[in-house]
Amino acid sequence: MMKLFRIREYKVFLYRLFLAYFFYFIARTLFYLYNKDLLAVDSVSDFLSICYYGLSFDTPAILYVNALFLLCSILPLFINTTKKFQKIVFWIYFIPNLIAYATNFVDLIYYRFTFSRASLASLESISGESNKLLLLLSFVKDYWHVFLLFFACSYLWIKLYKRVELIHIPPKNKKGYVFSSILMLLVFATLTVGGIRGDFKHSTRPLNLVDAGRHVNVAEQANMVLNTPFSIIRTINKNNFKKRNEVSEAFIEQAFHPIKQYNRKVDKKPNVVVIIIESFGREYLGSFNKNIKEENYIGYTPFLDSLANHSMIFPNGFANGRKSIHGMSSVLAGIPSFKTAYTSSSYANQKVESLVSILNSMGYDTSFFHGAPNGSMGFLGFGNILGFDHYYGKNEYKNDDDFDGVWGVWDEPFLEYMNDELSKKKEPFMGTVFTVTSHAPFNIPEKYEGKFPEGDLDMHKCVGYTDYALKKFFTEASKQPWFNNTIFAITADHSNQTFYKEYKKTVNRFSVPIMFYDPNGKFIGEDHSFAQQMDIPATILDIVGYNKPFRSWGRSLVGDSIQKPFAVTHSGNNLLYLQDEYITLLSNQDKVIGLYDINDKGLTKNLLSSKKEKSNEMGKIAKAFVQDYMNRIVDGRLSAESDLNNN
Repeated sequence: MMKLFRIREYKVFLYRLFLAYFFYFIARTLFYLYNKDLLAVDSVSDFLSICYYGLSFDTPAILYVNALFLLCSILPLFINTTKKFQKIVFWIYFIPNLIAYATNFVDLIYYRFTFSRASLASLESISGESNKLLLLLSFVKDYWHVFLLFFACSYLWIKLYKRVELIHIPPKNKKGYVFSSILMLLVFATLTVGGIRGDFKHSTRPLNLVDAGRHVNVAEQANMVLNTPFSIIRTINKNNFKKRNEVSEAFIEQAFHPIKQYNRKVDKKPNVVVIIIESFGREYLGSFNKNIKEENYIGYTPFLDSLANHSMIFPNGFANGRKSIHGMSSVLAGIPSFKTAYTSSSYANQKVESLVSILNSMGYDTSFFHGAPNGSMGFLGFGNILGFDHYYGKNEYKNDDDFDGVWGVWDEPFLEYMNDELSKKKEPFMGTVFTVTSHAPFNIPEKYEGKFPEGDLDMHKCVGYTDYALKKFFTEASKQPWFNNTIFAITADHSNQTFYKEYKKTVNRFSVPIMFYDPNGKFIGEDHSFAQQMDIPATILDIVGYNKPFRSWGRSLVGDSIQKPFAVTHSGNNLLYLQDEYITLLSNQDKVIGLYDINDKGLTKNLLSSKKEKSNEMGKIAKAFVQDYMNRIVDGRLSAESDLNNN
């Protein structure tokens, strides 16, 4: 019988791998504790089941991160057990492991803002910030407990690692040592390949993020099955923009009319002001929640609620993405973002027909205002692609006394600055502002401490402050000669902290206000049909009287009688398509994995098996949208002109 060498080494090696699994379990438990109100895990058995299935996703992450450690531990180098070599192995083990492990702690907080595990795109968006140090210091201050937990876990991990040490025993039978090591290397290599793929079946593709949904009954639990290192690794070098050919062009045209044309006659072109409010979920506005089924509901926007009485509002409006840059591309270019942001893709630099470019062609002066350091969020770069004539950021504002210390200029003075700049312009003009204050770390100017209701969330006082800043802006703007000839479109980039159960439901996490205000009272009322951010460009182009063909998946909310109302967004794992009486879930592989009643915003009762015909019908419509979206981006057909040239 062949003698197996290095038994002690293999035991220590497996012990060190076990430690990684143990601390990933701790991270998953902390993820649950920090986000349990969003994860719908109602029993200990559910929790343990999720942890069990999570092992399948922990394994690839641990094996990827520990690849070099695996080689150093298994290769027959004869010096494997020496103190000097083990010191090297210690750093090879902990440097990548703790870096990867730290990302799990980021998601303890970050998940509440994006409702999905962080991905490579998340890291790319952070890398574009010029004030990284300030942001880091702010996060350390506000979320010190997360940092403390990470360092405590890291300290314990190192202590447990050091408890089991190797004693250096030089191999006496080097041939047997090498032969035995090669045999075990083959065994571990085979197990590693299977662990990374998820199983040993040749026909099965490697595990991906979408596979987490197979093991849960409620969609949001998939994010607990996953871990953040796996999510980041699996999104490296992934091109999610691929052409499709499942649905006929005739069906797409009938369902979406992607090239639209309106014929409204307008005597005098109105100015346009688009206000995108940072993190302003629909939950915060009382005027949008008159029929909410929540006891003792409280809103925090007295000014916007008063303005809503004189506006056209859409209480069933949704964001077309999860992040700020998603909101910019959706609101201004009608281009939503799904798993990967369009603006982070290799296609982002192509010519885009947008609200900005079309208004430029109509003789409008176009400006973008954002009080953060220039370049923050990628807005300056994408603004140049859209074709803004002017960009006004923190650099142009030139007064650091009004800097909030983290993100940018406080909303009140910056909106006042925008009013001053717009009042200097020749009409017609378009001004877009993206506010900054209503966001973590949830600070407001010191002079206003105690002025606004604290509410139940850190966000609520910020909502009150930004609402007040908007009130002051409208008060001053109403005194300007341009005001009465201006259309105001108001929305948010995405939602933020949630308090009410209704808004913790999967679909409602993407709820945002959408409203249009005309000082002359042309557009007033409530429309409860589906609305979405990418309807805003089409609506404005209809209102200003643009009568040429243009590319748009959205519809005019005030004048389109052909396009059927719908809303589409992405949870980070699956596409959510809302139309008629149903919510359709489409995986990233374009497979229909769920059909839900439109009132089942929590996605608790899957009707896929009981309504197969309806599932096929709604699935075909959702696939048609994705196909046209992907094909137009890949083919460079993001304008009516390019569409005509390509056909």
